[in-house]
Amino acid sequence: MSGQDPEDFGGEMLSEKSRMIPGLPPYDMDEQLLPREPRSPCCCLAWTLLIATMNCLVFLLNLLLMFVIFTIVLLPTIVVVYFGFQCHSQVLHSSARYCKSILDDNSSSALIILGFVIMSPLLVVAMAIYCSLARRLQLLVCFQPYSLALYKGGHCCHPRALCWARSCNPQLKAWV
Repeated sequence: MSGQDPEDFGGEMLSEKSRMIPGLPPYDMDEQLLPREPRSPCCCLAWTLLIATMNCLVFLLNLLLMFVIFTIVLLPTIVVVYFGFQCHSQVLHSSARYCKSILDDNSSSALIILGFVIMSPLLVVAMAIYCSLARRLQLLVCFQPYSLALYKGGHCCHPRALCWARSCNPQLKAWV
């Protein structure tokens, strides 16, 4: 085995493949932010309140989006369970015309059971829709770290984020 040529192992192919691997992109030292200067206590408090407010707004936007999606997707379950409970004689026993002519206790019980059975798959569908929308809109990227409040010169953005940080440099990269 020690008497074999390196060409037997594909030495020339290895050198051709190594030439095809691109090098690292240039590291731009002009845009480097380290070390960062700390803020004054009053400025730090103001920035902390601003960042906390922005993060609360993003959280409320996520919560509102989740509420709207879950309400729309779970509407059939809500309606079926509502009519089942409304027309059952031992729960609410409504005097509505459709409760007396169409729905008796057995059909009301069937509606209640059907509503709770279809709730599980609809919860999965609603969560999948919310997750895909949150990923597509990149809502979770809009949360800002609190280190921006402590130091000057921090960038609060992601290159493709659909949030308020449009003034950042998406070309800024650090290769470690």
